[in-house]
Amino acid sequence: MASFNSISVDKTSRMLGTPRSPVLLDVRDEDDFAAFPFILPGSVRGDHASVADWAACYRDLSVIVICRRGKKLSEGVAAYLRHHGTEAEVLEGGTDAWQQAGLPLVPVSAIPPAKPDGGTLWVTRSRPKIDRIACPWLIRRFIDPKATFLFVAPSEVEAVAERFGATAFDVDGVFWSHRGEFCTFDTMVEEFQLNIEALQTVATIVRAADTDRLDLAPQAAGLLAMSLGLSRMYSRDLEQLDAGMILYDSLFRWARDASEERHDWVAHAPKRPK
Repeated sequence: MASFNSISVDKTSRMLGTPRSPVLLDVRDEDDFAAFPFILPGSVRGDHASVADWAACYRDLSVIVICRRGKKLSEGVAAYLRHHGTEAEVLEGGTDAWQQAGLPLVPVSAIPPAKPDGGTLWVTRSRPKIDRIACPWLIRRFIDPKATFLFVAPSEVEAVAERFGATAFDVDGVFWSHRGEFCTFDTMVEEFQLNIEALQTVATIVRAADTDRLDLAPQAAGLLAMSLGLSRMYSRDLEQLDAGMILYDSLFRWARDASEERHDWVAHAPKRPK
């Protein structure tokens, strides 16, 4: 029987990639994690044994706690979190149920190591347009909510990556970049195994806009126009990234929930009294 404080895998999956998604907290023990080194997209890890030390960090947040089967580890951690003022639920059935449902799981081996203070560190060229906004959005929504992005002079990307322990992306000669006809966003969707239909749709639009092949998707011209507009509106790259997050949040939700919807304007003038 499901716990009163549990949430189904289906309902949880509907929250993936949305800005209001709860914190997904994976508290599996080391043996379970080693046996299955995959995580739910966007989830972070927590040590159940030391929950008393870090539970207060999630005060006033909404958290979904995840273990292998959704039983003792999740229940115990969720109870601790609620004690500290967190709205905490348990993922019903845990990672076993998520896997059985065929929902996406990210291989931990694909995720760059986190900084000592938490969160991954990425670096790319300054003055982003499309790929260099789309990729940070993807990372923050599906891989690492605490990711930090550095925008630097194009000639210094690889040197900054080496000196600061950052992961370079969207430059020539690095792992996270264009591959043939596919752009960096495509590479990340593939390597992180994000087999989500709406993301595949977004990827096609990003590729079309980023590689000047607007015939690939009718929405690409609009994305290109809005991306170029944002680049003119903001002289600071991080401010542009913040604004771009909303743009890609909207595009993802359209691809997931509204791509079949049509809209035409009809005036409904009030009837004149007889």
